[in-house]
Amino acid sequence: MFLVLAAQFESWVVPFAVILAVPFAIFGALTAVWMRGFENDIYFQIGLVTLIGLSAKNAILIVEFANTRYEAGRPLIEAALEAARLRFRPIIMTSMAFIFGMIPLVVATGAGASSRQSIGTGVMGGMLAATFLAIFFVPLFYVVIRRLTQRRASAEPVPESLPMPPSPEEQA
Repeated sequence: MFLVLAAQFESWVVPFAVILAVPFAIFGALTAVWMRGFENDIYFQIGLVTLIGLSAKNAILIVEFANTRYEAGRPLIEAALEAARLRFRPIIMTSMAFIFGMIPLVVATGAGASSRQSIGTGVMGGMLAATFLAIFFVPLFYVVIRRLTQRRASAEPVPESLPMPPSPEEQA
C-alpha cells in the first residue's frame, strides 16, 4: 500500500498522512467489538481488512485534494482546510451509506448470526470512528508531515554539482 501511495503522490513522506488514518478505524472496530462482548475471530479480522481500505480511501481523498492545492501555490494550511471542506460531504455520504448497510449484519439473527454480527459490529464501529475522527486529523497529519519535510529539506545543503565519476585510469 505504501509504495502505491508513494507513486501516486510522487513523495516518500506524504503517504504517511494516509496511513496514519488507519488506526482510527482499527480503534473504532476494537472498541465496538469489545463493547458487544465479541471475540477477535476470523470474521472480525476480515472486517479489519475492509476497514483499512475504506479508511485509507477517505484519507486519500483529502490528501489528494490538499496536495493538488498546495502544489498549485496555495498556503499549506489553507490547502489542507480547503481539501477537508471540499471532500467532507462525499466522505460523509459514502461512509454513512456503508455504515447503514452494516445495520442488517449487526442485528442479524438465526443460523450463522454470530459471524455476521462479528463482522458487522467491527466494520460499523471502525467506519464510525474513521469517518468522524479522520475527517479532522488527516488534514492535520498532512500539514505536520509537509512542514517536517520542508524543515528537513531546508536544513540539508544542496550540492551545486554532482561529483565526477572516476576516470578509467583512476580505477585501475
